[in-house]
Amino acid sequence: MAEAAVQSISANTPEAERELTDGFHLLIDALKLNGIKTIYGVPGIPITDFGRMAQASGIRVLSFRHEQNAGYAAAIAGFLTKEPGVCLTVSAPGFLNGLTALAHATTNCFPMIQISGSSEREIVDLQQGDYEEMDQLAIARPLCKAAFRVLHAQDIGIGLARAIRAAVSGRPGGVYLDLPAKLFGQVMDAEAGRKSLVKVIDPVPAQIPAPEAVKRALDVLKSGKRPLVILGKGAAYAQADGAIKSFVEKSGIPFLPMSMAKGLLPDTHPQCAGAARSTVLRDSDIVMLIGARLNWLLSHGKGKAWGETPKKFIQIDIEPKEMDSNIEIAAPVVGDIGSAVSALLNGMGGNWPAPPADWIKTVTSKRDENIAKMAPRLMNNNSPMDYHGALGVLRTIVKERPDAILVNEGANALDLTRGIIDIYQPRKRLDVGTWGVMGIGMGYAIGAAIETGKPVLAIEGDSAFGFSGMEIETICRYKLPVCVVILNNDGIYRGTDVNKAGPDPATTVFVKGARYDKMIEAFGGVGANATSPDELKRAVNAAMDSGKPTLINAVIDPAAGSESGRIGNLNPQSRLAKKK
Repeated sequence: MAEAAVQSISANTPEAERELTDGFHLLIDALKLNGIKTIYGVPGIPITDFGRMAQASGIRVLSFRHEQNAGYAAAIAGFLTKEPGVCLTVSAPGFLNGLTALAHATTNCFPMIQISGSSEREIVDLQQGDYEEMDQLAIARPLCKAAFRVLHAQDIGIGLARAIRAAVSGRPGGVYLDLPAKLFGQVMDAEAGRKSLVKVIDPVPAQIPAPEAVKRALDVLKSGKRPLVILGKGAAYAQADGAIKSFVEKSGIPFLPMSMAKGLLPDTHPQCAGAARSTVLRDSDIVMLIGARLNWLLSHGKGKAWGETPKKFIQIDIEPKEMDSNIEIAAPVVGDIGSAVSALLNGMGGNWPAPPADWIKTVTSKRDENIAKMAPRLMNNNSPMDYHGALGVLRTIVKERPDAILVNEGANALDLTRGIIDIYQPRKRLDVGTWGVMGIGMGYAIGAAIETGKPVLAIEGDSAFGFSGMEIETICRYKLPVCVVILNNDGIYRGTDVNKAGPDPATTVFVKGARYDKMIEAFGGVGANATSPDELKRAVNAAMDSGKPTLINAVIDPAAGSESGRIGNLNPQSRLAKKK
């Protein structure tokens, strides 16, 4: 047990003199017993002392400037490691700040545990007005995969074990663990405390798909004249990289990676159809989804994007309820990705038929045509830059540094980066995911740097950066190898809108000519201002070579960009405005 909480005496001493421990140290020991080495959070009442004690015990505790960003760091840690990232928050407002990230983790199927201090139950239940009083468990429960409260020190081990198992088993997600302030100070016999701790055994058992489901899926896949494989971030999370690569290559089928699945096979792979997305969605007849969901990111599997060609879907997912969520799934395969893909490989035998040559030719021709059309736009050296000129040089830098992790968010900054910058290794592209939220950037960048030790390149829209920008102080404080590039066009979507009704700036316009690079210099980091692709290339290479915290203000033409990037159709339009 943690030494600060106990006093050494013989086993025969009276009860009043026995070795004792408390809730603080039981939680620390429970975390360490289960291999949790890092906590992301913000200190404050009632968890300040816990953070100090955890750090003194050897757990790495990283303090952020806002709980939401700490939560995003914990969420992406879960995605990268397949172990629950832990976010520690104070009660009520801090709990609510972290809850956004917890819901985000649940929606994206990332294992995460948010541990929050809270008010005492007897005060909350009688609504007597405690400091930051809130029924946090009730609020958290509908927004995460599971939620638990621990009231007694002897239950801390069980409470944490349940949280870990819930976070990582089956479809991963976020778990809330509520710890009232009084719990931390509860004292109990140290030996009984040791016995109360639980080391979670086999929290993620393999879920083997049914043989008949595997056979059905292969029969449907084999029947296709224009088959397509779609890889989702669930496939990236599974870390079944070798099996997935073998399956795709053995099948010979074109594959379309969703954004966080890019790099499972390189984007330059001859079967990659990323640059022919519209064609393969519209014209395919058999579609196999591996760790991808038919949600809004894939137009729910229907509508204009999918064309008029009749389609049959095969879906591999660990969650049975995901099947038929939008349209009929002809061949559901329920199981973990690694087991399912391995079973498919074994079932293919030695003579799997290649897809029809005319389909491969169609996809390859369209891909090559689109890449050729894009190439000249990526080579311009305009000043001020447009998105393509800026991303063209960043594309080359990522190609030369395939081991670096790319974090990306924004509207145009997100959509164009996703299509332009190739990824070569698994789990090297981290972005907004299923919710499409703004604000993940700095939390993801910190979590990725901490968990992997790899350099991070964060490409941010100027609007997106505003949600988490203060965390550049955190990046500097911990001396992390993070280079932030802000594509700064003075506003949301564009910086050219005008308010014709009064003196206030338009709702989408920011301060003209803002110098974000000066912010990081205030905290001892390196700042640079780039007004051309050549300047941007030099600045980013210098930052990546140095490994120092760096922020580059990349000046983009304020007129560059489009409304909501490529999802402007989701923005309701006023009929009355059109009539006027």
